[in-house]
Amino acid sequence: MITFHIQDMTCGHCASTITKAVKEAAPDATVAIDLKQHQVSIETKTMTTAELQEVLVEAGYTPVQTAVSAVREGS
Repeated sequence: MITFHIQDMTCGHCASTITKAVKEAAPDATVAIDLKQHQVSIETKTMTTAELQEVLVEAGYTPVQTAVSAVREGS
């Protein structure tokens, strides 16, 4: 699980946009969003942390990685 702090994620529309962008890039991804904490946690076996961060940037947000658990090979 990779967690990003996204301060500029402020509403349900933001959460929806982020979820859609991640799922388009990594259909296997599980996305958990905590709007109150401005956190997005992503579990995927097909993308690296850097690739996920780029997807979030391309969606218009400024993600800061906060945690990685169960790091997969090649990340």
